[in-house]
Amino acid sequence: MSLLLVEQHGGAVPSSRAALEALPGVGRKTANVVLNMWWGFPAQAVDTHVFRVGNRTGIAPGKDVVAVERAVEDNVPAEFQLHAHHWLILHGRYICKARKPACVECPIEDLCPIEDKNYG
Repeated sequence: MSLLLVEQHGGAVPSSRAALEALPGVGRKTANVVLNMWWGFPAQAVDTHVFRVGNRTGIAPGKDVVAVERAVEDNVPAEFQLHAHHWLILHGRYICKARKPACVECPIEDLCPIEDKNYG
């Protein structure tokens, strides 16, 4: 990858998703992390946690990664775009867990549309 960065991009990290994804080992999620954190673009990396939290809470509903990504970009205010995916990942990892969500500890429990909150 380093050789390609030097040969094709003058040693610089590309600022387009297409150019990033053309690099070996770089998929959509990694490209979005680079676009968001390196370039400051409102690109959102969607992993399993972001996908779950986005759909459960209604913050970013979607049937696939691209739909959830677009919903995060559309529904999260611009001033929070830089770290939105980090916050959603952490919320999904520690509070809104896949098997036993900690709804009683959730800071947005009152906003959550899930009806059965007897998870523990």
